[in-house]
Amino acid sequence: MMEQSELIKHYEAESEIIEHLNSLELKKEYFNITKDELAIASMIEIVDLIINQAIEAKVSDIHLEVVGEKLRVRYRIDGLLQEVLTLPKGIHPALVSRIKIMADLDIAIKRVPQDGRKKWSYKERQIDLRIAILPTVVGEKVVIRILDKKNLLFDLEELGFDCQVIPELKRMINQSHGMLLVSGPTGSGKTTTLYSIINQLNSTASNIITIEDPVEYRLLGINQVQINPKVSLGFATGLRAILRQDPDIIMVGEIRDYETAKIAIQSSLTGHLVLSTIHTNDAVSSVIRLIEMGVEDFLVASSVVGIIAQRLVRKICDNCKEEYQLQGAEIDQFYFKEQLAVGETFYRGVGCSECNHLGYQGRTVISEVLNLDHNLRELITEGASSTQLKRSVLQQGMKSLSESGIQKAKAGITTLAEVKRVTSRVETEVKVLS
Repeated sequence: MMEQSELIKHYEAESEIIEHLNSLELKKEYFNITKDELAIASMIEIVDLIINQAIEAKVSDIHLEVVGEKLRVRYRIDGLLQEVLTLPKGIHPALVSRIKIMADLDIAIKRVPQDGRKKWSYKERQIDLRIAILPTVVGEKVVIRILDKKNLLFDLEELGFDCQVIPELKRMINQSHGMLLVSGPTGSGKTTTLYSIINQLNSTASNIITIEDPVEYRLLGINQVQINPKVSLGFATGLRAILRQDPDIIMVGEIRDYETAKIAIQSSLTGHLVLSTIHTNDAVSSVIRLIEMGVEDFLVASSVVGIIAQRLVRKICDNCKEEYQLQGAEIDQFYFKEQLAVGETFYRGVGCSECNHLGYQGRTVISEVLNLDHNLRELITEGASSTQLKRSVLQQGMKSLSESGIQKAKAGITTLAEVKRVTSRVETEVKVLS
């Protein structure tokens, strides 16, 4: 330990040190250390502490940024950012330099974004850290993504998919060829779902190759390729190279453009099972998005076997869960109020020490699973609009995202407020169909 900590170096008078420590807002549920212990910590110890505490709290991302005269530390817990610590702004350069050294980045570069990785040891297990540094007008912002295989679930049931759709999902992923898409916004668990599917398909009889940006988790027995724009290795280029490797199953991290979409679809039509993600609000919109990219509608209709649209909702803490009856005044705040009734029993978490007084602990999936049957393929080939396609699939019994969420709310897994929060972007489409 250093003779004098970096924290104390930035205060000349003892009274200033005491004043700052008293102003620190330490969230004890996430940060298990006293202010006195923090005051005498070295820069290395401060960084280690921030990371270790985050791993302990099952945090997905750590955000470090300058806000006014403070350095703010925030943790993303169950999808939402929580401020856990503020430090003096003066230690920001030293803290960023320490993180750069840790990730083998250039400490002299401060005006260009940098990305790095670090293998981190914590309680006898190895954890991958993905570090992204972005220059801003007030200083460099650091985001550390924590990739802990201990938190990676490889079972579709464990991820939260409804038991009614599991047989349909398994039928889709056991196809010898075709394309299966997983759609949703950033942070909706698409990659985790794909890893779960790949893990179930992994065997010595299959050659599975992925191309990702970046490779988040290293999977045993899977050939994983990371794109590298510096050497012109993009999704399309990498996908062409993969096709020369005799693959059975191909995972493309994301379909972003026409070239990638075209090669992926052609691959799915020539005897390969292709898995990928796409950024759309719901399952039907993925079909429209591919066509908007320039892919012919008949190719989309003949290649895509299914689409999973998903969101992640926070689960109610089992320790402080309570039931309540829905009141009329409450119903009006939900855009899906037609699916609710006064007096229905729902659940919520009141907050306790187990869930850090949030009322939630952990997350689960809500989803809609679109099976492209003969009728839907005909509609796509005929150039049907997004509204027509959605009306058709709902009439055929596909459960929408909001319906999946409401079912979980009635079962006491999540709350109606969570369902509204993560599905509000599709509110307009729901109203069009009602």
